[in-house]
Amino acid sequence: MHLGYTSGVFDLFHIGHLNLLRNARALCDRLIVGVTTDELILEYKKKHSVIPFHERMEIVRAIECVDAVIPQTSMDKFSVWEKLKYDVMFVGDDWYASPKWKKYDKMFAEVNVDIVYFPYTTSTSSTLLNEILVKERERFMREDLAE
Repeated sequence: MHLGYTSGVFDLFHIGHLNLLRNARALCDRLIVGVTTDELILEYKKKHSVIPFHERMEIVRAIECVDAVIPQTSMDKFSVWEKLKYDVMFVGDDWYASPKWKKYDKMFAEVNVDIVYFPYTTSTSSTLLNEILVKERERFMREDLAE
C-alpha cells in the first residue's frame, strides 16, 4: 500500500485546499492529513487562525479523499515520517527549492520518500480571504459609527 501525507493549517477551507487533497489522494492508496494546531500557528506564523483547530480537523476529516486526520504539532516533517512511515509527501510548490525544503528533499530521498510539489493556487488563499474579511468588517464598523 502506498501511504501519502500532507499537512497544513486549512483555515477558511477553499478550492486550493480541496485541489491539494484530491490530487494527493489520486497519487496514493491512503492519505493522512496533518492539521496544524492553533498553538503551532501562533508560534510560527505569529497569528491566530479564523477557524478553531478542532473545527478545522472536522472539516478536513469530512473530505471524502482524506483517510485519516492527525494534529500537526511540529513543523518537523521528518519526525512525522518517523512515526507514520509514509511513502510520499505532498507539498505546495511555493515551498519548492526553498532552503528548508532542499534539506527535506535530501533527507527524504535517503529514506526513499518521494516529495510531490503541487501548484499553489494563487487566485485563492486563506490569507487573501482573511484580508477581505478584515476589510469588510472594518467597513461595516465605519458605517455603524457614521449612523
